[in-house]
Amino acid sequence: MIDASAAPVRPALPPSIVNCAVYDRDGRRRNIGLDEISDVLADPDGGFVWVGMYEPDEATMEKLQAEFCLHDLAVEDARKAHQRPKLEAYGNSLFLAAHTAQVVDERIRYGETQAFLGARYLITVRHGASLSYAPARQRVEREPELLHLGPAYGLYAVLDYIVDNYQPIVQSYQDTLGMLERDIFSDTYRRSVVRRLYDLKRELTLMRVAVAPLQDVLAQLMRTPGALVSEEVKLYLRDVHDHALRVNETIDTLRDMLGTALSVNLSMVTLAQGETVKRLGAWAALLAAPTLMTSWYGMNFDSMPEVHSRFGYGLLILAVAGVCAVLYALFKRARWL
Repeated sequence: MIDASAAPVRPALPPSIVNCAVYDRDGRRRNIGLDEISDVLADPDGGFVWVGMYEPDEATMEKLQAEFCLHDLAVEDARKAHQRPKLEAYGNSLFLAAHTAQVVDERIRYGETQAFLGARYLITVRHGASLSYAPARQRVEREPELLHLGPAYGLYAVLDYIVDNYQPIVQSYQDTLGMLERDIFSDTYRRSVVRRLYDLKRELTLMRVAVAPLQDVLAQLMRTPGALVSEEVKLYLRDVHDHALRVNETIDTLRDMLGTALSVNLSMVTLAQGETVKRLGAWAALLAAPTLMTSWYGMNFDSMPEVHSRFGYGLLILAVAGVCAVLYALFKRARWL
């Protein structure tokens, strides 16, 4: 276990540098400045360096490029961000890009993380909505016996943290869908339910764009030849790949269920409208019968059958009531009323 109180004071670093430390073979951490990086890498027994950054400026990236001898194209991708999830090899180093997700104001906000992996260094660059990787570093530091696996184990911890952050978001969407399903089958149509269903499907579609390519990145990383990613680390990466696969399958299932929910909601609205039209048609027919019969008396004829009869109007009223009763019984049997 590392004694944090015995650690030296952190050297002065640019604001965008969240963490800059070297880990020796026994898992002990020592904070260093940027100018010390090249000296540590020059020492064969100097351990490996882990640098964490958040939206660094060009001067900081140029300094790191000089200290680690990073490739120009990889540095350009890390500086500009807006990269698709990918894994690329540059000589004896790897460049990895992944999308992160974070719930902000009840909406999913997406960010990016780029990672440079070398034989003795790991650099993580965060952009946009992304939680700090301090918990991932603390987890690694609590397992010093695994730090001998090198910076690739640190990369595993970061990727595992990224995928783990997907799971509570997906779980919250499952809970929201369960509540909306009850609203779909309610007797009252609400426009807000349809809007919420659409928003959920759109958010899940965007999330799938972030999660699905990460599976390919992890698969490529597990197949990486050479000593950068050891066989022991590949076992851990396989676990992260399984988690990403499970999250992606859950997203696909939720998207299908949301599509079905939208179709069911449309069908329920159509059925409700059909029931309303049937009832309106039945009542219109009931009103049409007496209207037709009484409209005859609007004609200026003297020879009307009921005009000169003592019981004419009474018989007419009974006839109208009888016709309405028959129509009501027929519509009731047909379930139009």
